[in-house]
Amino acid sequence: MPIRWYGPANPADPTYRHFARIVNLTLHAALFAAFNSGLWVVQELRHPWTHLNWFSLGWLALLLVHAGGVVALRPGRPPEA
Repeated sequence: MPIRWYGPANPADPTYRHFARIVNLTLHAALFAAFNSGLWVVQELRHPWTHLNWFSLGWLALLLVHAGGVVALRPGRPPEA
């Protein structure tokens, strides 16, 4: 099921901003998975790259910081009436 926003696109709405952060995080994770898996396949097939471990771990650390930021900035629940 695709991620979808049902409603008007209002950048002032905290829920909409959180949704945008989640979409950016999923794109970051997909790019990380695709690019790193491709690098590891190329390394295994042809060219040994001695620093690929550090590159992958560094990028993973940035991805985890990004995920932490998304979780930390999530909006609170609206007060119930």
